[in-house]
Amino acid sequence: MNTKKSVYITFDDGPHPSITPWVLDQLDIYGYKAIFFCIGANVQKNHELYLEILKRGHQVGNHTFHHLSGFKSNNKNYFNNIQYCSEWVKSELFRPPHGHLNPIQIRYLKKKYRIIMWSLLAEDWNPKLNCKRKIENLKALTKPGDIVVFHDSEKAQKNLEYLLPNYLQYLRDANFQSALFN
Repeated sequence: MNTKKSVYITFDDGPHPSITPWVLDQLDIYGYKAIFFCIGANVQKNHELYLEILKRGHQVGNHTFHHLSGFKSNNKNYFNNIQYCSEWVKSELFRPPHGHLNPIQIRYLKKKYRIIMWSLLAEDWNPKLNCKRKIENLKALTKPGDIVVFHDSEKAQKNLEYLLPNYLQYLRDANFQSALFN
């Protein structure tokens, strides 16, 4: 893991036809690369956008085909859903939706994937989020090596439009670089 004044900027749940292009443009404006943990069904619907993520030099990861919770799925269905996603998302990186995994799932998935969790959560999906307070918390808590989670989804859009540019500006002002996984 690269921790030299770097952070891992990640996005879950896309690609989304209008939000993901905006996110990509914001990343370009500020000069950062990110990791997009994609839902297979969204990649299937928005395949050209998935290819655009890769074309712009970002990484992708598997986020299951249907955004399944490991806690609410039997293991066979869960693993099949991840495998189906892997037909659309070519990556050894995996992030479980909601961070939900049981010990059996962890052992099984570690054989094939690098499981990526997070250290900072933007909470952009929360409709009651106080964005001004959240951005101040993110700035205060960010340290080298952090993995920060945003969402390129409709649920997160309103908060994301405030949080992302403000956070990227902070990272640039504080001389943080973006990191990708080796």
